Amino acid sequence: MRVIGLTGGIASGKSAVAGMLRDLGAPVVDADLVARQVVEPGTPALAEIVARFGADMVDADGRLDRKRLADEVFSDLTARRDLNAITHPRIAQASAAAFAELAAAGHAVAIYEAALLVENRAHERLDGLIVVAVPEEIQVERLRARDGIDEAAARARLAAQLPLRDKVAVADWVIDNGGSLEETRARVAEVWRQVLEGAT
Repeated sequence: MRVIGLTGGIASGKSAVAGMLRDLGAPVVDADLVARQVVEPGTPALAEIVARFGADMVDADGRLDRKRLADEVFSDLTARRDLNAITHPRIAQASAAAFAELAAAGHAVAIYEAALLVENRAHERLDGLIVVAVPEEIQVERLRARDGIDEAAARARLAAQLPLRDKVAVADWVIDNGGSLEETRARVAEVWRQVLEGAT
């Protein structure tokens, strides 16, 4: 089974594109969903996060306070690296298990939706890479609207990620998500057709 990566910048619309791919019949493994599962209450990853970042990273229900943790790691490179060291190996292991299930079910190709494929150089081990791209100003607008933060905070989050142009530079397919929904949907369908043609 071929595995095609799907990534983009923060607030570029990667998840929306993943939804469009699902609508076209693509099996998608969502690394963010897997990331939530590996830090569920009672997991070793959550215990390690509490040990490293403190008990206030857990809410009253015993769940990870993702916003509080995000605020901590976005402004501190060492903290971000420590968090990644706790979660990334577990996310990779759980994702590999999901792909094994899809392959066993007879799928010829699957999509791996993940934010940090290029940063972690994971795209080099995949069979192709789709990058969802939008102008930076649109990222800032969407991030402010989505997370209820000011422009400075939005730009700080953008600065904490690899620039989108660096991801576009290593992409096999680029989906411009800066136009209309119809334009994006048409481009997604075109890319999925090309992916399938390569899988046969």
